[in-house]
Amino acid sequence: MMEAVATDSSSTPGNEKPRRVRRTRMTGAERRQQLLEIGRTLFATKGFEGTSVEEIAARAGVSKPVVYEHFGGKEGLYAVVVDREMRRLLDMVTSSLTAGHPRELCEQAAFALLDYIEEYTDGFRILVRDSPIPQSTGTFASLISDIATQVEDILGREFKSRGFDPKLAPVYAQALVGMVALTGQWWLDVRKPKKAEVAAHLVNLAWHGLDGLEQKPRLIGHRKS
Repeated sequence: MMEAVATDSSSTPGNEKPRRVRRTRMTGAERRQQLLEIGRTLFATKGFEGTSVEEIAARAGVSKPVVYEHFGGKEGLYAVVVDREMRRLLDMVTSSLTAGHPRELCEQAAFALLDYIEEYTDGFRILVRDSPIPQSTGTFASLISDIATQVEDILGREFKSRGFDPKLAPVYAQALVGMVALTGQWWLDVRKPKKAEVAAHLVNLAWHGLDGLEQKPRLIGHRKS
């Protein structure tokens, strides 16, 4: 790591010399990570169009060419941010599906999405925006489709064991994942009721259907919050 030495020219009493402030210069990897975090925050709050390379560079304390050097411009930075968030959410959902009972699998999927919204709010705000870049690595709709594919395999096995047509599994997978995703978008801003209650009601609807809704749905898995 290289170090840069700056001079603090603030007023000093008497004949004291200005203090020398030692600063540490970032490595290329550290600078890239810093720019990604700054871009992520700005894209979440201002959107792609409302964010400029000038502001990203200013917040990082660097010149605009540094941003272009690492990402080729705002579009490249945005694409990397979106790709990282998509992989993070997909990993959280797929790794959560560990239960043997299909109802608890629904609970785990609902919790995974709500956990992501709660822990990575900025990332979710970016994902649910319409991508302004045709060459972007993906959209929220394509991410939901990826998650639905994972659920589709689980539903297909369950349908077959119960005598239902497994070819219908994709329809139900899209319906279930879409329902949770849209509810998550709504919960992103209201944050009421509590996460566990939202998950319970989502699974209540998915598991019983409107005709068999429980008045006070309960969770059967180990997650209670």
